[in-house]
Amino acid sequence: MATIRPFRALRPAPEAAAAVASVPYDVVDAAEARELAAGNPLSFLRVSRAEIDLPAGTDPYAAAVYRRAAANLGTLARKAPLVDEEAPSLYLYRLRAGSHEQTGVAGCFSLAEYDRHVVKRHEGTRPDKEDDRTRHMLALGAQTGIVFLAYRADEAVGAVVRRGVGGPPLFEVSAPDGVRHTVWRLGPADTAALVVAFGAVPALYIADGHHRVASAARARDQLGPTAAADPEAAAHFFLAAAFPDTETRILPYNRTVTHLGEHSPEAFVDAVRARFGVRPVAAPASAVPPKGQVDMYLAGRWHRVDLGPGREATDVRMEAAGLDVARLHDRLLDPLLGITDVRNDPRIAFVGGAGGTAALEAAVDGGAAAVAFSLAPVAPSELLAVSDAGEMMPPKSTWFEPKLRDGLLIHRIAGTGVDPRPPTDGATT
Repeated sequence: MATIRPFRALRPAPEAAAAVASVPYDVVDAAEARELAAGNPLSFLRVSRAEIDLPAGTDPYAAAVYRRAAANLGTLARKAPLVDEEAPSLYLYRLRAGSHEQTGVAGCFSLAEYDRHVVKRHEGTRPDKEDDRTRHMLALGAQTGIVFLAYRADEAVGAVVRRGVGGPPLFEVSAPDGVRHTVWRLGPADTAALVVAFGAVPALYIADGHHRVASAARARDQLGPTAAADPEAAAHFFLAAAFPDTETRILPYNRTVTHLGEHSPEAFVDAVRARFGVRPVAAPASAVPPKGQVDMYLAGRWHRVDLGPGREATDVRMEAAGLDVARLHDRLLDPLLGITDVRNDPRIAFVGGAGGTAALEAAVDGGAAAVAFSLAPVAPSELLAVSDAGEMMPPKSTWFEPKLRDGLLIHRIAGTGVDPRPPTDGATT
């Protein structure tokens, strides 16, 4: 059963929350982060991507970057200011994007349960990305990125959530992308009720944030015998917000390929038609194809491709193999274009989120790609099934949106506060 633990959050004062809140560190590169933080000394990107306050071209994995991140957190704590909560609490975090709304319970979750697969995963992690966030957590003595968890909707949890959102929020932030972020701090009674309610939730599922959780586990292991000796130490828990599967929204994660090898566009369509049912379709605008089919765009035309039965009799990884993204790779991209490793093949690129087919058409019509594939998004039920089976999805299978913002809730895992010293690496915030 799942464990959720209240924590003493470090968080912005309400009047500073909008300036502090930033996009997750891993959805922007250094140049984009520098542009987003320009003119805003309180942007949390100065902590999560501290290389933006060092000379251009600085190695983002240099020791100076992690020292700067820790110093910048101390500066932010004074200037925002950041509030150090006096008592442990749980929080509600609501995301509203247009007509879509989802409300999660934010708190600390057990790394021991991650080790035992009560907190389940569906994708692999890269050692270099784990190295980066582990060093970041150890330098700051804190976890600053909120993991996005999902759970099967539970009425006992839902009852407390509905009651909690009826009170005044701690703060509300309208982000530049139009998403509204609202956070409530729960009182002792509702906090206690949620601890009990989550105790009956059989499993939690990592939706977005696999590297953050893996890094939190590594940071725990590296903090030494003091943390290891006390299973209730803060380092044994990771910061996350858990959302019911009925509210979790997954958007398409589409593909483009730069060239068709020896095929002309006409010959490639013929090769696809030899393997699958193919028919021309009108421009699908922002629509997505039905499950089991994929829309293919090349040479100014759209074609709908029927991927065939969901699973092969010889499939071992039954749940993951049945996903449209896996079938597209196994049955089309690999045999017809020789794309065997989507992580490392430079010919393939990924287009996730709300851009829809317009972004795919632009890539092909502009010459950046030769062919594009539009897929239906993975359903939350599919994510849970793959995770329950202990399988891994193909890379770039799920795009979760809206995304949580960094900097609104911080979980300290070592020490009693942030470093109050000013930066010493030459730049100022």
